[in-house]
Parts: sequence; structure tokens; C-alpha cells
Amino acid sequence: MKKPVRVLVVDDSALMRKLIPGILETDPSIEVVGTAIDGHFALKKIEDLSPDVVTLDLEMPGMNGIDTLKEIMRRSRLPVIVVSSHSTSGANITLKALSLGAFDFVAKPKDVSARMPEIAAELIKKIHAAAQSGGVQTQFLPVETASGQHNKMRPIAPTHIVAIGVSTGGPNALQYLFSQLPIEFSGSILVVQHMPDGFTELFSKRLDDCCPIRVKEAQSGDLLLAGRALICPGNRHMRVKKLPLGNVALLSEEAPVNGHRPSVDVMFRSVAEVFGPQAMGVLMTGMGEDGAAGLGEIRASGGFTVAQSQQTCVVFGMPKAAIERGYAMRIADLQELPHILQAQCAPERSRGEVLEVKRGVGAGSD
Repeated sequence: MKKPVRVLVVDDSALMRKLIPGILETDPSIEVVGTAIDGHFALKKIEDLSPDVVTLDLEMPGMNGIDTLKEIMRRSRLPVIVVSSHSTSGANITLKALSLGAFDFVAKPKDVSARMPEIAAELIKKIHAAAQSGGVQTQFLPVETASGQHNKMRPIAPTHIVAIGVSTGGPNALQYLFSQLPIEFSGSILVVQHMPDGFTELFSKRLDDCCPIRVKEAQSGDLLLAGRALICPGNRHMRVKKLPLGNVALLSEEAPVNGHRPSVDVMFRSVAEVFGPQAMGVLMTGMGEDGAAGLGEIRASGGFTVAQSQQTCVVFGMPKAAIERGYAMRIADLQELPHILQAQCAPERSRGEVLEVKRGVGAGSD
């Protein structure tokens, strides 16, 4: 019989130190070995109890969550799941934690005492994934730098539409990928990153600040432009449509697909249907199977498909599902992806042309 996953819960709130263990202990394959009130206690208990996974509150008095995380990464590199406040400040600090090596995060509901059980399945699933993973790879953790480039976007029609699906491990993987693409990149990028509503806007701004290409949270009507990435907002689906004045992204609030909204499959299927051979599908690190079927549709439509390699995934779930079904035309390490995207989207592969961006088209496309 497999040993249970040993978890240490770190939170300054007595309520959370009661609620989180109560949630986790509904799964017999998880054992909460202890709780800690702050970072100092957490580091001592990690030494004494040898947990497999740590859940970590970031906003704590004394030694806060970020400093605690840095020490965990320095000493033991245990997988850490951040339990984050669902607020702007909470999103900011959570994204910082991911850049420092946190495995993943869950956002606390606003009414914690009444609605905490709603995140039970998500938290349990992420703890199991963290315990089975090889952890976050240090070579792909981002370095805090600003691009220093302004007016990056050019209103140029893209040679190809690059659709990317990603989940756990995605924030760092995307930052690495986008940081390696040149400002003159000729493809238009669409991204579904499994992330709650309210986090994607700050994540998009973070990427835009440090990467040569333009990155923004998508709005309905945004034009698909060369050298720009649109990140699908949390709690929306994203599709594409061809219009006389330019091709655009469209958002909707339809029911979740594969348990997700946004769903990678929804975006991939739309890109396959609308762009066919002009489409490129990329399935990156993440749990589950969202995007596997859609990648198959991009391949069937004449598009090019890539799956990230197991060696460079934080969680080899989504790419594995597509590879096992034969839908990935190429399997590539993360560090190979920038070169593959540039080669596939090279202007000689498709004749690009300047778009006439007219008033009223591309709402929010700045």
C-alpha cells in the first residue's frame, strides 16, 4: 500500500489551520503531519517532520510567506502550494511566489468559513500532483528584469496563429518562452492558462513588462496581431473569428468544458476550425487532459502541433495525454520552443500584410 502524502499546513489563521487539515484528511491518501503559525515554526517543523508537500499562506506576521518560501527553496526545495487571498494584492504576491519556485496555488474564497470546502477537490488534486512531481526546475525560474521597450506592438497581420494551452507550471514556462521571442516575432499568440479570474490581468502585465513581445489580457474584439500574445481571462472561454477588418478573439461565459473555464480544448477547436493550416497548437506543462483532443483537431485541420517534453514539464499531464493519442507532431524541451515558434511562423512561410486598424475595431487592443 502506498504511503500517504505527508503535508505541513502553514497559516497564521487559527481558522485556516483547522479548515485546511479538515479538508485534506477527507482523502485517506493524505496525512497532515503538522501545522505552523508562521515561517520560523514552519522551517523548524520541516526539519522535524519531513513533509512531502507544504501548504503556505503568504500574508503572515513575523517571517512572512515569501521569506519562508525562499528559505524552503534554499534548504530543501520541497513542493509548496500557496493558499492565496483572492484579491489584487493577493494575486501580486502569489505571482511572485510562483516566480520564486512555488509549485502552484489555490485562491481562498472570499467567505472562507462557508465556502472553503468548494476548493477541496482542487487543493487535494494539486497536493497529489506536487508530491509526484520532480519539483520546479531552477533553470526556468525567471529573473526579474524589465524589457525597457515601449510601443512594442505593430498593427501587422500575423503569418500564423499560435495557440498555447498550459496549467500548473505555466507562469514560469510562459515567461521563459516569451522572453526568448523577438519583438519582430511574426506570429499572433493566444494563451489559455488555467488561472482564476482576477489573476490573469496582473499575470499579463507582468509578462508584458519583462518580455520583448506585447502581452495583454484578452478582451472580446482584440485583433490578432503579429508579435502580441493575448491571455484568456480567468472564468471565460476564448475563441477566434475572421472578420473583414481583421481577425479577432472573442470571449464567452458558456459552461465549463473538461471542468475548466477557460478550456484549452475550446480555444484549440476554434483555432483549428477558423485557421486550419495557418494554426499552430502548443500544449505545455499542466495537470489533466484539457487540450489533448483540441490539439488533435489542429493537427487534423493541417496545422502544426507541439507538446512540451516530460523532462521540462512541472506536471506532465496535458502534454502526455496528447502524445499518447498521437496528436503531437513534435515533442520539445521548453528551451527548444522559442526556436520552433520562430521557425514555424517565419514570414517566408506565409505572406504577411499590414492591417488597417480602423476606429471601433479591436476593442481594448491598444
